[in-house]
Amino acid sequence: MNQFTKGVAAMCDEGVSTLVLEPDEHAPARARRFVAERFAGWGIADDYTGRLIVSELVTNALLHGEGPIVLRVFRDERDRLPTIEVRDGGDGQPVVQPENCAAVSGRGLQMVAGLAHDWGTRPLVEGGKLAWAKCGI
Repeated sequence: MNQFTKGVAAMCDEGVSTLVLEPDEHAPARARRFVAERFAGWGIADDYTGRLIVSELVTNALLHGEGPIVLRVFRDERDRLPTIEVRDGGDGQPVVQPENCAAVSGRGLQMVAGLAHDWGTRPLVEGGKLAWAKCGI
């Protein structure tokens, strides 16, 4: 196991913070703490939406993806909005489920769509997928 599979954060030159998470039940909590710390570093006092969004995206990667989960948090150069990216090695693309009041799961992407300033997903050339969301502040 290297330092990244243990959940160690790295800071890139462009101000991008990266955390590689093991796909286990602790991943969403570690992701929430990571986002809270990053937002605090930017002086963003209200990190609730960011923590909720990252929790949903990481949980989706955990349940439906494969391999390590890579979390990147940065401020978009164009609009300065905090942006959260979650990558995993799974082939399937996330899909917003139709509203179903009787369902006990499947509402995560609906929640992300309602909370995020903007969001989306895309397949990766090297395999896997990326889900991203911009948090309004």
